[in-house]
Amino acid sequence: MQRTAAGRSAGIRTSEAELIDRARSRDEAALREIMQANNRRLYRLARGILRNDSEAEDVVQETYVRAFTHLDGFRGESGLSTWLSRIAINEALGRVRSAKPHVELGAVGEAALEAQIIKFPVSPAGDPERTMAQREIQRVVERAIDELPDAFRMVFVARVMEGMNIEKTADLLGVKPETVKTRLHRARTMLREIVEKEIGPVIMDAFPFAGWRCERLTVSVLKRLGIGG
Repeated sequence: MQRTAAGRSAGIRTSEAELIDRARSRDEAALREIMQANNRRLYRLARGILRNDSEAEDVVQETYVRAFTHLDGFRGESGLSTWLSRIAINEALGRVRSAKPHVELGAVGEAALEAQIIKFPVSPAGDPERTMAQREIQRVVERAIDELPDAFRMVFVARVMEGMNIEKTADLLGVKPETVKTRLHRARTMLREIVEKEIGPVIMDAFPFAGWRCERLTVSVLKRLGIGG
């Protein structure tokens, strides 16, 4: 079993090395593959720092330009994705520094306890009301994430949104694994408080039964009564 896992890992490294070699030669397909595999993570990490969509997109573009023009400097000590993530984080932090006094991501006090990953339900297909409600919830959560302090927000983005494990998150952000655990706990606590505060005034609108659902039931009842077409 261990040999199989090691073989898979070696295969992944070989595949990545081949991809990087092609990218060094400006192979378009290789460059596209690298970008498509990393776009979401880099965007989320950059946006976690900047809290601005367009600036985050600029950071992602700048990250790729810097990385692809300095691929000869990539030594493979960490994975390509991690290397790109660090470039994106440094680029985003550089923009923050130029706009306001610098705050290190590692300079936030620790709380206690370990966190769990938040899971959101997926709306069933063909249910526009639930889809609309889920989109509104998503907007509420995005605004709440933006309100988290920088250090907690970055841990939340890496661990929860990108699903990175504790060790990779700690390595990426330059903190201890225990710090990742405690910050994630605090991030979840603060996020829950922010979301509850925001949705409180509209809680009475929960479980709607209007629109197509109301119409479908009405038509069904009338049909059973022999009324209507």
